[in-house]
Amino acid sequence: MKTFSQKPAEVEKQWILIDADGVVPGRLASFVANRLRGKHKPTFTPHVDDGDNVIIINAGKVAFTGKKFTDKKYYWHTGYPGGIKERTARAILEGRFPERIMEKAVERMMPGGPLSRRQMKNLHVYAGGEHKHEAQKPVTIDFATMNSKNKRVA
Repeated sequence: MKTFSQKPAEVEKQWILIDADGVVPGRLASFVANRLRGKHKPTFTPHVDDGDNVIIINAGKVAFTGKKFTDKKYYWHTGYPGGIKERTARAILEGRFPERIMEKAVERMMPGGPLSRRQMKNLHVYAGGEHKHEAQKPVTIDFATMNSKNKRVA
């Protein structure tokens, strides 16, 4: 048998829509990273962008487990000496750009490199329930019901 290698011209991309309301962010990020890379397809080729386009709505309503909502810290560096900054998950979700929690979670589950940066452009995250991709006719995936652990139950 010969090894199958997909050509970029043969790629068929789908649009999928996922509602993140009450969903655990890490579990969703893992699922989305696999979809972006195309690992769910039998035609997966590591050096070709054959993943799907993913739309995440209600990203501002994700639910952390345990005490992560108040205790989890996100760090970044300004580039200046002593310029390490931190912000809690609560501050980000209640802040101006709550969709960054999901963007960063997915980005950190992707391998580093130029192809991953290209595949991240196929991710569209919205804090609210509205999105501007109705013309692409996305297929809705109910991630919360795929596994009982995917949705946070108070």
